[in-house]
Amino acid sequence: MVMDHEKQRARYVAGTEGAPPVPPPGGYRGARRAQTASPPPYAVQPYPAAVATADATKEPANAIGWIALAGGILFALILLGTLLAGGTDLLYGVTMLALQLVVLAVIIAAMVTKRGRMLGSVALAISLVLNVATVGAMSAVQTSASGNYEGMKSDEQKHEEAYPGIKDTDPQQVLSQASLEEVRAAADALLADIRTRLTQEFGYTWVQAGDEDLRPERNGYGGESMLVELTSASWSTNEPVQDHEQKLEVMAAIDDVVVEHGLWNLYSFNDPSAGVDASMIAKLYGSDDPRTQHTWEYYTENYPEPLRFYANIYDLSKDSTGDFLRTREAQNARTGEPLEGLQIIVFASALLSEADRAEFEKKLEEYPGF
Repeated sequence: MVMDHEKQRARYVAGTEGAPPVPPPGGYRGARRAQTASPPPYAVQPYPAAVATADATKEPANAIGWIALAGGILFALILLGTLLAGGTDLLYGVTMLALQLVVLAVIIAAMVTKRGRMLGSVALAISLVLNVATVGAMSAVQTSASGNYEGMKSDEQKHEEAYPGIKDTDPQQVLSQASLEEVRAAADALLADIRTRLTQEFGYTWVQAGDEDLRPERNGYGGESMLVELTSASWSTNEPVQDHEQKLEVMAAIDDVVVEHGLWNLYSFNDPSAGVDASMIAKLYGSDDPRTQHTWEYYTENYPEPLRFYANIYDLSKDSTGDFLRTREAQNARTGEPLEGLQIIVFASALLSEADRAEFEKKLEEYPGF
């Protein structure tokens, strides 16, 4: 009897490795099975059917929405037109600011209505991109770049801007001095005589670097005068000038020629004996000793006449660092002048052309006391 009980017990627990025993066939006495309904596997739960109603029909935009959109576009076009016309002052005027407020009010009115909200939002986006502030800033940048401030100038400022002379320069001095044509002729003659003299004495040959340049002179009141600044073509020797004694002889020969043409004797900027600070001379010319300088610079003029003459000697044999060579190479790339040798050139300022003299005098009548 005991053996049968043990065998029955082993039949229930064999292979369970500690799991609780399974119930006997037919279950335990008095046990009740839970009656829980479970959905069939992979059953799909139905969703409520969508019911279409008349309220879901999209309503058309109302009039205020279309007005807001049209007003935003029209105002943006007005701003862009003013920008293209260069009317920076108009953009910041009371009229344009008032129009901006009116357009903004219409846009707000459209957005608070259900049927105008979408078009009002579009109009608002346009206004945020193109408005008095943004377009005005673009116009201000454009005006600054071009220098066109006409709309912001008073009549007095515009009158001063058209002054034909130069501020703090006596117009009678301009009329009494040599004309542009006379200075040009004097410069050409001076440079030609210097070239001839140095070719005869030292056998130099010459090359022209650049052409004559005429630049309008500013009048000191924000405009351009009728006067011009002349820069002659520069002439350079094809041969280097490196010997110290020969440099002195070249400058002495040039001094003779400029005096013959009515200019003062040459003045040396690179010579410490001329009274220029030695440290400044070393910075500009490579050394405070003319014997070791890479540049000599001599100058003269015919004051009170406007002609100014320069004679420079560039000597690469005195360039100990290579910096001056790079400077000369850059200059050669710009103008085509030789890297070293003698260079001569003429400048003259505040020149009036003979063809403009009558007009200059007539315009001066509008500026008594200037």
